[in-house]
Amino acid sequence: MDINFSDDFLVKGKFSIKKASTQYKGKLTKEEGEQLLIQEKEKLRELQERLYSDGSKSLLVVLQAMDAAGKDSMIEHVFGGVNPQGCNVTSFKTPSSREYAHDFLWRHYLALPQKGMIGIFNRSHYESVLVCKVHPEYNLNEKTWKSVKDFDDKFWENRYESIRNFEKHLTGNGTTIVKIFLHVSKDEQKKRFLDRINEQEKNWKFSAADLPERAVFEKYMECYEEAINETSKDGAPWFVLPADDKWFARVAAIQIIIDALEKMNLKYPKLSEEDKAGLEEAKKQLESEK
Repeated sequence: MDINFSDDFLVKGKFSIKKASTQYKGKLTKEEGEQLLIQEKEKLRELQERLYSDGSKSLLVVLQAMDAAGKDSMIEHVFGGVNPQGCNVTSFKTPSSREYAHDFLWRHYLALPQKGMIGIFNRSHYESVLVCKVHPEYNLNEKTWKSVKDFDDKFWENRYESIRNFEKHLTGNGTTIVKIFLHVSKDEQKKRFLDRINEQEKNWKFSAADLPERAVFEKYMECYEEAINETSKDGAPWFVLPADDKWFARVAAIQIIIDALEKMNLKYPKLSEEDKAGLEEAKKQLESEK
């Protein structure tokens, strides 16, 4: 099955969130997509092993989405086959008092993948220009600002610039960044919330705190559009995936990640002549054992 969606959802030029579909409208069936995902997971596993053995580069996958868009299940289904020793997942919650005592990027630096590793940010540094833009009073916890009036256009321009510089620094030092926005519709979010309430085994997933955020869904869409336009650069592009169909979002995401790894031109380490001779000697010793 020779299908690749990775280029279809790359943000190119001016991005309009209203024009970005939340539904997959192609010909691939769910059954075909699930089979394709199995095949791609094997390819990802081999590339992750090569990344680990090469040890000169790292991959950072940034996942952003509204509640119930499928971030957690995507991580499970896309990365479920890789070696856990070579992959770290960080889920960023509300900052702690210690984290608020530093600049807004500090905690994200601490979670970056080392060379040879894949790092996954489940939510990320973008929360500072998303949830904190919808609720600007949250920024007062940084204790640098006196009033919400301080959060003017210049403030947000500085935040975007900080993020661009942060990502430029990472890409200039061996980290490839893939940023994925799972674009779910408000109707689909409602359906998934109701599923969490109606199905007992899913009750734990629902939080009453999700409803106030849903009430400002359109405001979040505006913030996502602006953040994507401000920060989708050649070195750290955004991909906007239709997420109403989870199976399709997973297939598209794994192909994007595989493409990013393949472009690294990763190599298994080559042994020196001395090391090769050592292997031959070890082989002889093992084969001579009785």
